[in-house]
Amino acid sequence: MFRKKHNSHDNQEHDAKDQEQKIKELRAAIGPLSGSSLTFCTDACLRRYLEARNWNVDKSKKMLEETLKWRTTYKPEEILWHEVATESETGKLYRANFHDREGRTVIVMRPAKQNTSSHDNQLRHLVYVLENALLSLPEDQEQMVCLIDFTGWSLSNSPIKTARETANILQCHYPERLAVGFLYNPPRIFETFWKVVKYFLDSKTFLKAKFIYPKNKESMELLRKHFDLDVLPVEFGGRNQVQYNHEEFSKMMIAEDTVKASLRSSEEKTPQPGLAVQAS
Repeated sequence: MFRKKHNSHDNQEHDAKDQEQKIKELRAAIGPLSGSSLTFCTDACLRRYLEARNWNVDKSKKMLEETLKWRTTYKPEEILWHEVATESETGKLYRANFHDREGRTVIVMRPAKQNTSSHDNQLRHLVYVLENALLSLPEDQEQMVCLIDFTGWSLSNSPIKTARETANILQCHYPERLAVGFLYNPPRIFETFWKVVKYFLDSKTFLKAKFIYPKNKESMELLRKHFDLDVLPVEFGGRNQVQYNHEEFSKMMIAEDTVKASLRSSEEKTPQPGLAVQAS
């Protein structure tokens, strides 16, 4: 019995060493970095890309390089609230003011409240919310939870093109950031939509999607295991009566934009190491 425990401990240490070696290999493979790419590629970041590709360095390198290219052109960290505020007026997508039982940041989506027709602006709004949600993560957390309320949803709310690009952004440029996604009260017609969408998802992302039906005791119990009913909104079967307030949320986002701008300014003023020096 004691030998088994000893072997288990040895295996864990061995796995940890292997993982650290993989991180070093990936850092060497991507080569010298500078600017925002240098700041982005922390060890934790590299670990997430390796996990997303089952610790295959070559595949992880390709994935990370695609993200760095995307971030260089899309500049997600520079999107400001006033550029996407219109998209959020109905509360179709926002960062919640509560956490799950593990203290993770929660993003709420209510696609039936779609209020615009601009594919590009909708995606910029999504990226803005994701970036801010990640900045709000507690120090001991790397993942967030997504609550999606499909009450009143129809195919007209979610064009396939937007759904495909949303899935692409989430799994390709924010790997291992989603802990679990709860799909609450999906109508019967959603089954047809899901059959198409699931082909856009990699297996890991697909398995994180949990269907929750209000009249199904088992699925509701799963939701309650993750959330205290006192903080869970009533539209998700909880007891929290507080509704999304666009004015209050806007004030919070404007304040956070100021903080982000200050952080970027500090990073730009800080002397950058030579191009051959890597992020720790």
